[in-house]
Amino acid sequence: MKLYTYPQAPSPRRVHLFLAEKGDALSRQIEQIVVDLRAGAHLSDEFGRKSPCHTVPVLELDDGRCLSECGAICRYLEAIEPEPPLFGRSPEAQGIIADREHWVEMNGLLAVMEAFRNTLPGMADHALPGRRPVPQIAALAERGRRRYEWFLEDLDGFLAASEYIAGDDFSQADLTALVTIDFAVRGIKLAIPGSLDHVRRWYEEVASRPSVKAVGR
Repeated sequence: MKLYTYPQAPSPRRVHLFLAEKGDALSRQIEQIVVDLRAGAHLSDEFGRKSPCHTVPVLELDDGRCLSECGAICRYLEAIEPEPPLFGRSPEAQGIIADREHWVEMNGLLAVMEAFRNTLPGMADHALPGRRPVPQIAALAERGRRRYEWFLEDLDGFLAASEYIAGDDFSQADLTALVTIDFAVRGIKLAIPGSLDHVRRWYEEVASRPSVKAVGR
C-alpha cells in the first residue's frame, strides 16, 4: 500500500496519529509518499486520478484502487489491524464513535477549515478544495470562527459526562478532535478558552499520548 500525504496538514495528521496508535506492524506495510502541497503537486491531472477532490491523504491499495477520505482510510486499516480498536468493539460502541466523530468533523473541523480557507491570503482563489477557482468570502470566515466556538462549548458538555468524546474508551473521535483543536490554534489563532475545564482536562490527557508525541504537533 502507498499513503500519499502531507504530514503537516490536518487531514493527513489524522491518519498518521491512527497509525501511531496501531503500532509499527501496520505502518511497515505502507509506503509513505509526501505530496508537495505548496508546489501544487496535488492539483495535477495525475494526482486527480487518485483523489477526485485533489486532497490528501490518499491510500492506494495493492490493486491500484484508492481511498481518498480519512474516515474510509482509517476504517479500512482498522479491518486489517483491529487492535487496539479505535472504532469500538461492540455494535453500540461502533455506532456511538461513528456518530461522535461525524459530529466533530461537521461542527469542528469543517468550521475551522471554513474560517481558514476564507482568510489565508494564499488561498484567495481556493476557498474550497480542488482546482476550480472559488473566491474567499469574509462572512464565511467569521461564521466558521463562531461555529468553532460553539463546537468547543458543546464539546465541553460532552466531556462533562465522560472521559472521552464517545464514552469511557479512547477512540478515533478523540484523535479527530485533537487535530481540530490544534488546527484552530495554528490556522485561525483560536485557543481553548480557560472557562472550558472539561475540554482542557481532556486535551491535556490526549495530547500526552505516545502517538501524539511520536507524530508531533
